[in-house]
Amino acid sequence: MIITPLILFISDLIDITDNDINLLSNYFKTASYSKGSIIEREDKVTSKLYYVRNGFVRSFFSKDGIEITTQIVGENKFITSFDSFTSGITSKENVQCISDCEVFYINKYDYEILTKESVFWNTFCRQIYEKVIAQNQQRMIDFITLSAEKRYLKLLNEQPEIIRNVPIQIIASYIGIKPESLSRIRKKIIS
Repeated sequence: MIITPLILFISDLIDITDNDINLLSNYFKTASYSKGSIIEREDKVTSKLYYVRNGFVRSFFSKDGIEITTQIVGENKFITSFDSFTSGITSKENVQCISDCEVFYINKYDYEILTKESVFWNTFCRQIYEKVIAQNQQRMIDFITLSAEKRYLKLLNEQPEIIRNVPIQIIASYIGIKPESLSRIRKKIIS
């Protein structure tokens, strides 16, 4: 079964039946993207929800010519411009592959059908959205209460795979500092 990793991820969170697995198999598709690919663009309504099988993906927007990374995810995580995908408004973010990526995706139309046909999908999505909201709230609190060095150390401790696989300029943008400042923080930590 082509979407087995997604099924395993979901079944770790909730019980799913063979019928649920068939629904997932019918609605989720696979795709591969090369490093740097923009898979959702700002100023358009986001059309797909992605589950990252391999690789790293980020969401970002530009302000005064500077890219500001709002989210970085790796394997076994969902990403999209959630605000645009769920509400149908124009996205303010781009979604970009940081590395070569394999993803499973569902388009908005199929997502809506799956939502109507399946109780398990509603339960699962609620859990995922609650988790995303909690993570975003914690990220906002961290930006207010933690220094840049502590934000970096927290990322290093909680998501070392991002530190190992994502370019320094994207990590710096994600924690809200310039790449030079992150280089100084990293040198200080190593010494």
